[in-house]
Amino acid sequence: MTDLIPAPRSVVAGSGEVRLTAHSQVYAGDGTEGAGHWLRTVLRQATGLPLREGREPDGAEGDGIALRLDPGLGPEEYRLVSDRGGVLIAGGGAAGVFLGAQTLRQLLGPDAFRRAPVRRDRAWAVPHVTIEDSPRFRWRGLMLDVARHFMPKEGVLRYLDLMAAHKLNVLHFHLTDDQGWRIEIQRYPKLTETGSWRARTKIGHRASPLWDDRPHGGHYTQDDIREIVAYAAERHIGVVPEIDVPGHSQAAIAAYPELGNSDVIDTASLTVWDTWGINPNVLAPTDNTLRFYEGVLEEVLELFPADAGPFSPFVHIGGDECPKDQWRASDTAQKQIGNLGLADEDALQSWFIGHFDKWLAARGRRLIGWDEILEGGLAPGAAVSSWRGYEGGVTAARAGHDVVMCPQQQVYLDYRQDAGPDEPVPIGYVRTLEDVYRFEPVPSELTGEEAARVLGTQANVWTEVMEDQGRVDYQTFPRLAALSEVAWSDLPAPADRDFAGFERRMTAHYRRLDALGVAYRPPTGPLPWQRRPGVLGRPIDGPPPNR
Repeated sequence: MTDLIPAPRSVVAGSGEVRLTAHSQVYAGDGTEGAGHWLRTVLRQATGLPLREGREPDGAEGDGIALRLDPGLGPEEYRLVSDRGGVLIAGGGAAGVFLGAQTLRQLLGPDAFRRAPVRRDRAWAVPHVTIEDSPRFRWRGLMLDVARHFMPKEGVLRYLDLMAAHKLNVLHFHLTDDQGWRIEIQRYPKLTETGSWRARTKIGHRASPLWDDRPHGGHYTQDDIREIVAYAAERHIGVVPEIDVPGHSQAAIAAYPELGNSDVIDTASLTVWDTWGINPNVLAPTDNTLRFYEGVLEEVLELFPADAGPFSPFVHIGGDECPKDQWRASDTAQKQIGNLGLADEDALQSWFIGHFDKWLAARGRRLIGWDEILEGGLAPGAAVSSWRGYEGGVTAARAGHDVVMCPQQQVYLDYRQDAGPDEPVPIGYVRTLEDVYRFEPVPSELTGEEAARVLGTQANVWTEVMEDQGRVDYQTFPRLAALSEVAWSDLPAPADRDFAGFERRMTAHYRRLDALGVAYRPPTGPLPWQRRPGVLGRPIDGPPPNR
């Protein structure tokens, strides 16, 4: 009972238990039908019990589970009571009830996370307990990069289930980059016909001499996207799509060469990029490019409705790592600077981002981008993903912008987890499970009013060196469990956090991850098949900047 992750706000233990039997029923009150359906489905699979739908229990003794709304609670707040009357989960909204149902699943033990019973004769019991719980942050996210290495639809649905199990509620879906375009746009079919695959792939860091000479590719059809968004919404997860502009765009330029700076380079000869790093080939800052991406975004807005889940009005437009060398050399770009009365190329990028800020706002949506979008000024409604440390987030919050804190030094999960030689393709700083657990999303220098601008936090999973689901699992877990507690629980200051207690709770949580089939990094280090001997990485020596 004390091994729950993320840790609840209040747990008061009782002295008995509720036994689930073949006669137990699940009672879903008005507004909780979705959570009831989900709970019956997963518990039927794991326990083999029928868990039929039933009416509200009215007896003093009970072996059932009741779900109901309580208007006195917050939207994601819940109260779980297990006593002689059975199990009652009350939430301020449907999301709160669903989150309470996730806690109930943990209370039933690791085997409750399996898809079929492992022992037909085992007893299923919920300890008598009262749990009151609510999240610290509204935005509790995972950024999943499917552009560098494509994750098939089934893998994305699996990650949505893993997010729900950890009470995360925002999938930041990185769909386009230099190395691949992953979303079908019917108006521009070449984006996927040409832009969704590359002829070969660099293995390891870009300085590595190794190549995988097999073509790599894949994309989501529009119905795939609709399914992903609907599946997420059923789990009270919002999906925020990212269409990266004006940098990280070679896959789009390879499909439609007129999008690039064709007066500087031969854009018709470009292919989807097969290596890693910051790409010099960026979008041409022209009206034609704007019209093209308006067409893209019109379809994106239809596929990602504003009411589909938490933070669904947001659309991420990237805005990071856009080298300006081609713009400096381009007569077209220089004329645009003059025509617009801009100071320089940095102001030109600000104009580009500002155009889509206004375009999205006119359609009732909100722009969010990486912290480079602050350069040159930003419209009041836009939000910022602070990745280059905390500075961008501090600047944004002080300027009145909402912020998602995801500094690379703290929560980039492609970064290595240990300094040992067995760590596969070591990238960046060492970021251990404890480092993530001690991450604090709200900078201490912010005032109370400024701190309220921090919507929350997310972990970022960049997949340059993650070629398949097993590698994504290894880099993401168990550190995502630590991030989930940082995002959900009201923890003390980083130095005062009980990491030893968290490790003890992780002992049980590893068994849950085992039941879910997650190929996490064991606490003792990588298993032999998780290593990548001889593949060059990009380790950064020394400790990362900390607060």
